[in-house]
Amino acid sequence: MADDMREASGGIHAEVPELEVRNLCKYFPAGKGRVLKAVDDVSFAIRKGQTLGIVGESGCGKTTCGKTCIGMLTKNSGEVLFQGRDVHGMSKKERFDFTGKVQMIFQDPYASLDPHQKVYHIIAEGIRVHRLAKNRKDEEGQVMRLLEMVGLNTEHANRNVHEFSGGQRQRIGIARALSVNPEFLFCDEPISALDVSIQAQIINLLAELKAKRNLTMLFIAHDLSMVKHISDHIGVMYLGNLVEMSPSDELYGKPYHPYTEALLSAVPIADPDASEKRKRILLLGDIPSPVNPPKGCRFCERCTKRMEVCREVRPSLKEISDGHFAACHLYD
Repeated sequence: MADDMREASGGIHAEVPELEVRNLCKYFPAGKGRVLKAVDDVSFAIRKGQTLGIVGESGCGKTTCGKTCIGMLTKNSGEVLFQGRDVHGMSKKERFDFTGKVQMIFQDPYASLDPHQKVYHIIAEGIRVHRLAKNRKDEEGQVMRLLEMVGLNTEHANRNVHEFSGGQRQRIGIARALSVNPEFLFCDEPISALDVSIQAQIINLLAELKAKRNLTMLFIAHDLSMVKHISDHIGVMYLGNLVEMSPSDELYGKPYHPYTEALLSAVPIADPDASEKRKRILLLGDIPSPVNPPKGCRFCERCTKRMEVCREVRPSLKEISDGHFAACHLYD
């Protein structure tokens, strides 16, 4: 299955993906001997220069998955390989080198940046830690170029973070992440805390930077309409499981999993006539507890297409069409 997902994400067997995840599990103790299965047997791969978007409702495990992939959280089982090297088995030196290649853009620009620090010091910190500047003049030049790259003025360098809006703060966060010349960005819902009018600007900026710097990205989101514009492939998560994986355009044109269909039916569309004709799929009940998930398919209690087998047997993620995978008994 891991090899199949490697190909589905644009990789081929002869090529080592930038990031490869095999049967990853991340559990948390929930008291009284119980276990919360936040990420349960997830596999995917991302090829160099591509973006994988992972979408799903709040609490589905997508952020935990991303943080475990870059070593911010320890795994329970499975493998995470970055450029063929085990992320969770690195030496101290390897880990330091890894932090120069992999950076994170956080969800909340208000919480992730010190409001009383000057913008210059926030961006320059990574340059200093990784010794990327020859001297002070070189450091200043790098900081100013990064500010311009993310659409800010160079005079912003000497202002404190609390003087900026949310969108400007997120641009500062992006500049900070880019300061060490990373090859991979983990974007953890980087637009969800921003005004709708600003979200598209940040998405366009990230897409532009990806193309200019040949960046690889893991992009976490719950907004399907936004993630489409930056992702080459999209994975859909539900209750710790990856239930569908597909090239971006194909997922929107022909979703296979009932959960994906329901998510897409709720995405607003600009055409009022098409919007009126489209049928909204309403899900049954509430999301089950990840501490005590259903025995079979974790989506079965909310699915309008469920069968008896769905309650008893957990479906595996299998290829339904070329590069398009779904975990659903409808395709058995």
